[in-house]
Amino acid sequence: MADSQLTADEALAAWLEHLAHERRLSPNTLEAYGRIGRRYLAFLERHRGGPQRLADLGTVTAAEVRAHLAERRQGSQERGDHPLAARSISQTLSAIRAFHGFLDRRCATPAPQLALVRGPRIKPSLPRPVSEDQARGLLQETDADPDAEAWEAARDRAVLTLLYGCGLRISEGLSLTRSDAPLPQTLRIIGKGGKARLAPILPAVREAVDGYVALQPFPLAPGDALFRARRGGPLTPRHVQAMVQRLRGRLGLPATATPHALRHSFATHLLGAGADLRSIQELLGHASLSTTQKYTAVDAQRLLDAYSAAHPRS
Repeated sequence: MADSQLTADEALAAWLEHLAHERRLSPNTLEAYGRIGRRYLAFLERHRGGPQRLADLGTVTAAEVRAHLAERRQGSQERGDHPLAARSISQTLSAIRAFHGFLDRRCATPAPQLALVRGPRIKPSLPRPVSEDQARGLLQETDADPDAEAWEAARDRAVLTLLYGCGLRISEGLSLTRSDAPLPQTLRIIGKGGKARLAPILPAVREAVDGYVALQPFPLAPGDALFRARRGGPLTPRHVQAMVQRLRGRLGLPATATPHALRHSFATHLLGAGADLRSIQELLGHASLSTTQKYTAVDAQRLLDAYSAAHPRS
């Protein structure tokens, strides 16, 4: 495929096809990479004054890549681009490197100057879990919504119990179909990048999902999404986020009490109960143990806070 007459857009399409069919990345990841790639090529076209071809991509300079990242950092109202934070800039550079790495390996078109570009320094951020009492409060508060029908309250409880009891992402919980219920002893979850893992199902999780299934009013085929919205369509992540926002408002919890915080809580509470990092890594589906190790800092901070509260300075 080392055809120097390929257009830059055709080279980008070949990379995305590689990611989809050989790397089997998720649709969301593919969409993000495609968006980054198109903006990068549009910048080069504007900067260089015309359409680019595969051979042109091999001549990209470190200064050009830095200029593109600076433009993304500032944003552009004219093009509808929002300013990017340091972490997003780092992700953009990573995607550009991956694109050029593909062009080097598959198209014999290296871009040596790219090695001179350094990404921004990113201050490590710690996960922000909720406490065990706060997690229980969120689950219990689902029954107190005066505007929700009984099956909707049962659905909300089931979704949050899944996120907290199994450490699932919202997309993973909402990917369940009618054929998944009643839940088995272990559930096969397809996570980021199409990576599969097994999630043990606690009795409380199974009971919550069974309670919802018994009450939900819609006829569902085996392949239909298990969790449904009020009018019968599939439940969306936005609904879950809005629901947790209402619940935390009634409970007086901080804005960090999000659906994803329940996944963080799952890991942190397991660690506090004595689970080892490798097991937590497998349960969460983390590709790298270093990602899971962040929870040790969270648990250590909780111990420090408890010590400080019990032994205040004089």
